[in-house]
Amino acid sequence: MGTKISPLEQELWNRWKNTQDSEAANELIQNYMYLVNYHVERTISHLPSSVMKDDLKSLGLLGLYDALKKFDLERDLKFDTYASFRIRGAIIDGLRKEDWLPRSIREKTKKIEQVTQKLEQRFQRQPSSEEIATDLEMPVQEVESYVRDALFSNMLSIEEKPKDGSSHHKEGIGYTIPDESSIQPDNHLVKHEQYKELADSIKGLKENEQMIISLFYQDGLTFTEIGQVLGLTTSRISQIHKKAIFKLRHTLEKAL
Repeated sequence: MGTKISPLEQELWNRWKNTQDSEAANELIQNYMYLVNYHVERTISHLPSSVMKDDLKSLGLLGLYDALKKFDLERDLKFDTYASFRIRGAIIDGLRKEDWLPRSIREKTKKIEQVTQKLEQRFQRQPSSEEIATDLEMPVQEVESYVRDALFSNMLSIEEKPKDGSSHHKEGIGYTIPDESSIQPDNHLVKHEQYKELADSIKGLKENEQMIISLFYQDGLTFTEIGQVLGLTTSRISQIHKKAIFKLRHTLEKAL
């Protein structure tokens, strides 16, 4: 399997691949269940409280089982890496099919965007979440949550399946459409500038916001783990993350 595993695990894989032994499959699923839990925790931190963790876990389990069925033992690839692709893809696909963002949230997000544009014209700058909340007579944290939800929804819409219905390209975080042509130099420059602008925007965040963005997106820690590192509660980490994402929203939208 591309990486050294224990004799017991090798035996489980052999039983599963050679005889489709369901007990072996169940034991392998238990061995790799931590991957499902990890990706569920990572994903649910982006979602409204109306989304149930157990639903995401069910989607992740489907992805893990799909990985068990399709993984090639001879590939020079760790199963953990391959399974992560499938688990994440199954969760994203399930969320997209279920249209997890309620209509009420979409409507409020649209109002926030309209008010944002109005205040931008008035102030000749990007309004803060406090200014938008005051105009809409909404709590600040609610405004920041809606903006974050909308950004994640945009990410889901980008990670689409191939339009021709083919599935052999299915891989990675979501689904990608293979690019048959080389990247045009002008497109490459635009992307480079967008990422540079995003990096500069992150540097403009407060120190604790920068730390949380870095630990979450670069180091792969969950909000709970970040809270343990920084000595803050999980809910406080979530609040700081929402505020940071709100500040980065325009740059993120362009980069996406």
